Amino acid sequence: MKSVRFIAASLLLTTLFAFSPSTVPVKLTWETLRDVTFKKKWYAEESIYMLHPTFGPSIQKLKNQPVTITGYILPVDLEANLYVLSAFPFSACFFCGGAGPETVMTLNFKKNNRKFKTDERLTFQGTLQLNADDIYKMNYILDGAEIVD
Repeated sequence: MKSVRFIAASLLLTTLFAFSPSTVPVKLTWETLRDVTFKKKWYAEESIYMLHPTFGPSIQKLKNQPVTITGYILPVDLEANLYVLSAFPFSACFFCGGAGPETVMTLNFKKNNRKFKTDERLTFQGTLQLNADDIYKMNYILDGAEIVD
C-alpha cells in the first residue's frame, strides 16, 4: 500500500514539474554584460577595422535564455520602431563615445505600438541573443522584448 502511495506521489510531482511554467527570467545587469573582450578585426566589405567580441562564460550561459534588464531608451529610427537599450543616458552612451559596445543592446519587440522617449528608464524582458558576426547589428540583442510592469 505504501509503495502505491509513493508511486502516485511520484507521478503527481513529475506531472507538476512537466507542466510548470518555463524558466524564470534571469535578472541581467550591465555589469554582467561586461564579461566580453574585443579585438580589432578587419572587415573587407566595409574596408574598416571594427571591434569583434569574444563573450565570456557568464554571458555564454545566458545565451538564448529569458532575461530582464533595466536601462535607458535610445531611439535610433522612430519610423522603423528601432530602439536601443543603454546602460547610460544618451549624453554618456556608446554612440557619443562615452562607453563601450557592451553597454547597449537592440530591442527586438515582441509587439510594440508605443513610442518611447529618449532616456526613458525602463525594464524589459526577452531572450538574450549574442551577436559576434553581423557587423550591422549590436553585440547584444533582446529578442521578443516586452516592458516589465
